Amino acid sequence: MSYAIVGFGTVGQALARSFSRSGFEVAVASTRPAKAIEPTAWVIGPGIVAKSLEDALSAEVVLLAVPFWAHRDVAKAVASWQGKIVIDVTNAYGVPLPDLDNLPSSAAVAKAFPGAHLVKAFNHLPAGVLAQEPSTDGGRRVIFLSGDHEGAMTTVATLVEQLGYAPVSLGKLAEGGQLVQARDTRWAPLIFQDLFKKAA
Repeated sequence: MSYAIVGFGTVGQALARSFSRSGFEVAVASTRPAKAIEPTAWVIGPGIVAKSLEDALSAEVVLLAVPFWAHRDVAKAVASWQGKIVIDVTNAYGVPLPDLDNLPSSAAVAKAFPGAHLVKAFNHLPAGVLAQEPSTDGGRRVIFLSGDHEGAMTTVATLVEQLGYAPVSLGKLAEGGQLVQARDTRWAPLIFQDLFKKAA
């Protein structure tokens, strides 16, 4: 499985550190040229490979860590999203509900990626927390995920486990997924909840 993180701000870099800690190779890209982010990528780890946006989007799994409305520009950067998994790490805080067609934010994002299977994950923790070790005191930091495609949910849950976190499924985007999606000027109740799952 190939992975890419699109967006290389504080959240994108925190995700890259998670991949580096686990020995995973991941492409990273932003709206800047690859050479502009290459030094930061190299500092994080040798498996963090700076690429152009177009090259990064050839990955099978794309983590979307851009400001909310920038997802539309990412979606237009490739001809087809058919069969890809998009992990939506964005938050739509401050976006009026009518601008989302009164949909959950991830459902609005999914409309821009026809053919892709979208899973909401990694968005509920601030970048500073996401950059920390995922395990402590015999427990693992929880990552909530929601999505409408069972196979994609399984793939993302496996990735979450491999990165050292404990995946907790909230079900479909329009159901449990609402618990981690900002709406207008309100944060959903599970956003910012830094929870740990104890080992059995």
